[in-house]
Amino acid sequence: MDTLHRVGAGLEVHTDPVVACVRRLDDRGQAHQPVKPLGTTPPDLLALLDGRLEQQVPIVAMASTGVYGKPVFNLLEGPVEVLLVNPEPVKKVPGRKTDVKDCQGIAQRRQHGLLQASCVPPRPIRELRDLTRQRTQRVGEKARGSNRIQKVLEDATLKLGSVAAEVRGVRGRDRLRSRLAGVDRAEALANLARGRLPDKLPQLRKALTGRVTQPPRFLVGMHLDPLTHLEARLGRLDQRIHQERDKDRPPEPPQPPPPGVAAATASAEKPGMPADGEESAAPGSGRRGRWPSLGLLVTIPGINRRTAEVVRAEIGSDRSRFATPPPLASWAGLCPGNNERAGKRRSGRTRHGNRWLRSILVQAAWAASHTRATYRSAPSRRLACRRGKKKALGAVAPTLLGMCSEVLRKGEAYQERGADYLDRLEPARRTKHLVRHLEKLGHKVTLEPQTAA
Repeated sequence: MDTLHRVGAGLEVHTDPVVACVRRLDDRGQAHQPVKPLGTTPPDLLALLDGRLEQQVPIVAMASTGVYGKPVFNLLEGPVEVLLVNPEPVKKVPGRKTDVKDCQGIAQRRQHGLLQASCVPPRPIRELRDLTRQRTQRVGEKARGSNRIQKVLEDATLKLGSVAAEVRGVRGRDRLRSRLAGVDRAEALANLARGRLPDKLPQLRKALTGRVTQPPRFLVGMHLDPLTHLEARLGRLDQRIHQERDKDRPPEPPQPPPPGVAAATASAEKPGMPADGEESAAPGSGRRGRWPSLGLLVTIPGINRRTAEVVRAEIGSDRSRFATPPPLASWAGLCPGNNERAGKRRSGRTRHGNRWLRSILVQAAWAASHTRATYRSAPSRRLACRRGKKKALGAVAPTLLGMCSEVLRKGEAYQERGADYLDRLEPARRTKHLVRHLEKLGHKVTLEPQTAA
């Protein structure tokens, strides 16, 4: 096997210790691979950095170990190039696995060029990603708390969910707190209805007529308090994300305004104009606001502001690693798997990828499939009839990711193609399909060209 590098360094990272190995080849081709265990405290990590710099090790390879490897990577990043690799391909043979053998194996693979670096965005994007992922987890906790309240209400024979679309909304919580305060009359609780609920007062009175004992009241009150705190946390996270989401973009050099537009520039800086620039430029106008990427992503059907923030935080602003949409969809775990043996195709299940990006894109695909007369709504309905709704969403999600990639690459707003885009693309094929479908239903079809009026 060819040796591409005379020096290879490998790290095996745990919560404690970090096992380091520097593998060198002497003039006779003999390998020397001393191993040294180190601690994970900041002084120990600084000593590790000084040792790598003294030994003139340009690149250090380490397996991704989640939260334990982050401090090591953050400290070594910059002075030393860190190669973060997937731990699955570097596993040792079962029965012979130790930390020493693992770090030696990583260093040896580094010398032979057998390690493929994982996609690690810059530090500002990683910090933004931590915020968006924390918000996703808090939203999941809020949904689970709401489901617990709904379960307690059903157990207490309060069928409020059958009448009100959102039981845990502002007015729904007012009714629940009134019930906790001892207001048992259905008429008094029904009078708290707002919006469209006043039209359903008879059904609402029936749904609120029930016997609620003290234990259900205690459980509902216990579940309502965390929801209030979670909403406050979500508000703080949104504010912080708004501050951090565009730190990775380099400042644009100031350009003098052309003659005759100084007054227009001064009027654009007046108070009351859009601060974040998402709505400041019309689609296709070529103008960019302060946050151009988010303003471009929200023009795609099914992509809202939160989805755009998650997509931006996960894929970053540097798209050199993913020149085309297919590699990006494979990295996100949205493309079909390739499992073939002896000429027979086996399972086509998707592989593991970025679960944060995958889940938000599936939600966006659900929203895009419910839009009217859009490019993605019509094919999703056709796939849902043949393959089911879940597989249809799995097919729409990578298309949305490709749209996001193209919009960010071109720097232009999304241009809607229309629901009949595929029919206009191949009219003869669509005509043949419709004729064959009518013939199966027992009709004789004769086609005549339409004469122009």
